[in-house]
Amino acid sequence: MTDSTTRPALPDHLSSDPRSPFHIAAVFEHDIGIRFNDKDRSDVSEYCISESWIKVPAGKTLDRKGQPLLIKLKGKVEAFYR
Repeated sequence: MTDSTTRPALPDHLSSDPRSPFHIAAVFEHDIGIRFNDKDRSDVSEYCISESWIKVPAGKTLDRKGQPLLIKLKGKVEAFYR
């Protein structure tokens, strides 16, 4: 069994916002998992492995442009394909 679709390497810094310079559309064609402090998180909007942080929405709060307000959490970050 050979996998005909090769997955791109996961970058150090990735954002789910298409307006961000850290958004890579090819990575989002596959299912990505984020493990933060040894717990799987499904609400991560942006992460940076080398700086050890993630950004997650702060509840239902929106900024003035209608985008979710993000908070930065620091800890151990691991990104992987599911």
